[in-house]
Amino acid sequence: MKLYGYWRSSAAYRVRIALNLKQLSFENLPVHLVKNGGEQHSDSYKALNPAQLVPTLVDGDLSLNQSLAIIDYLDEMYPQPALLPEDTAAKAWVRALALDIACDIHPLNNLRVLQYLTGPLALTEQQKLAWIAHWLSTGFTALEQRLAQSAGQYCFGDSVTLADICLVPQVYNAQRFALDLTPYPHIRAVYHNCLQLAAFALAAPEQQPDAQ
Repeated sequence: MKLYGYWRSSAAYRVRIALNLKQLSFENLPVHLVKNGGEQHSDSYKALNPAQLVPTLVDGDLSLNQSLAIIDYLDEMYPQPALLPEDTAAKAWVRALALDIACDIHPLNNLRVLQYLTGPLALTEQQKLAWIAHWLSTGFTALEQRLAQSAGQYCFGDSVTLADICLVPQVYNAQRFALDLTPYPHIRAVYHNCLQLAAFALAAPEQQPDAQ
């Protein structure tokens, strides 16, 4: 398998964690999102992924984008360890937590959104940081309340799930932007517990070959 990603991409970070949890070997192919105007806009990469986003997973003849779709594919192809509970209601709860992060929190702080804020919309750096803090705080406040209902060691009890795979990269981003995490004890505890696992530690942005 080949994974096209960027060391600090939250979505690529999620897929790296999943691959590591499944103990799957993969070739890590960096796509620098900033250099040369963004390598994701190159003709060769656009042919692979017309959305011009990372990650893209290539497995044989299959070329797949969207981190959650990739993780779902990996979970079906390589069922152990399972990333979703067996119980239908529990599975839906975990998926909802993951989507809270991947669909409602992450996109508002994605690189291309931030570039548009400070580019065509001409926001100052201070205004951009205020935007980031507002949407992270809004999302984390709701997520903290949900984790109060379901968290054990991890987001859902004491087993690692898709929700944890999504949470860790988002907390990493929040720390990058100096968000005060004091109001979110459940989020902080889950993040700490996940980082004790090799699959998460090895997927960390600083551990990637293109980290700089």
